[in-house]
Amino acid sequence: MVDLPAIQKEYKIICQQLSNPELISDSKKIEKLLKKKSLLEKIIAKIEELKEIENKISEDKSIIASQEEPELAALAESELLELSSRKKSLEQEIENLLKEKEEIENKKPKEKYKSAIIEIRAGTGGEEAALFARDLFRMYSKYANSQGWGQKVLESRESDLKGFKEIIFELSDTEVFSKMKYEGGVHRVQRIPDTEKAGRIHTSTATVAVLPKPKKAEIQIDPKDLRIDYYRASGPGGQYVNRRETAVRITHLPTGLVVTSQTERNQLTNKENAIKILEARLLERKLKREEEKIGNQRKTQIGRAQRPEKIRTYNFPQNRVTDHRIKKSWKSLQEILDGKLEPVIKALKEKLENGK
Repeated sequence: MVDLPAIQKEYKIICQQLSNPELISDSKKIEKLLKKKSLLEKIIAKIEELKEIENKISEDKSIIASQEEPELAALAESELLELSSRKKSLEQEIENLLKEKEEIENKKPKEKYKSAIIEIRAGTGGEEAALFARDLFRMYSKYANSQGWGQKVLESRESDLKGFKEIIFELSDTEVFSKMKYEGGVHRVQRIPDTEKAGRIHTSTATVAVLPKPKKAEIQIDPKDLRIDYYRASGPGGQYVNRRETAVRITHLPTGLVVTSQTERNQLTNKENAIKILEARLLERKLKREEEKIGNQRKTQIGRAQRPEKIRTYNFPQNRVTDHRIKKSWKSLQEILDGKLEPVIKALKEKLENGK
């Protein structure tokens, strides 16, 4: 038998949650709660109807058993058949509604965003940090190839030794953000740099930011809010690599955000790339504001892992990659840097999303 008081208590809690004014900015949660509320209302109504029918069945059985009024007993027997049929039907309906309720409770929320803009920047460690940033880009690029994702470099600044001071690129497909969202944070490498003659192990860092790519019309940019400057693209050391002014710098006046792109030889393409970066950063600001309004509970649900602290160490002497958030290591450093990142991605998702 279904516990009606427990169902009624759950219904009351949902009604209280829906009355919380802080919930107004969380449309997904509101939608889920309203759906569950509607379902509980149906379950409660069916259970109450079932109880009424069971009471009537009990009364009819008493009348039949008494044998005091034959005509009334005959009517009770006829009604009993109908009530028994309705009781069986109601029990099945309640069972189906409870299954639907369980599915709603166990259903994982769909990832709102699909594609992503990835930003990698050299951190502490000078030239070695830039070379490590290049290694991280190569790792993600090879992983993207193995997944069949589209990829495009939107902006890059090389160091003197062909590392990356900064590289921003787009990965596009339906599962990109879902798989890449936990890569955001500080990555640390421990190894003997090519530039180290004494053979000492150095520790360097690079930061990774994973920004969801906005859906169409999600971020509206007024052209009046943009200041666009064009200049000549330059390479490592500042030397000019293009005589034409193809590089683009866009300043978003309301926020002060500045983005650049000089990867292409075409001014229009660089402008389009810069706009993509700007849209992703504006969305990032918007999501952070929403997090601050809603509080810590919603932060964990969004789970974009934009952490300032160290999240992973790549230790070359010990051939080990360690993710500090889930306290797990892999003895296959070179394979991971060659793009075989799926075991790491899978372990992160299982632990951070499912708690396994």
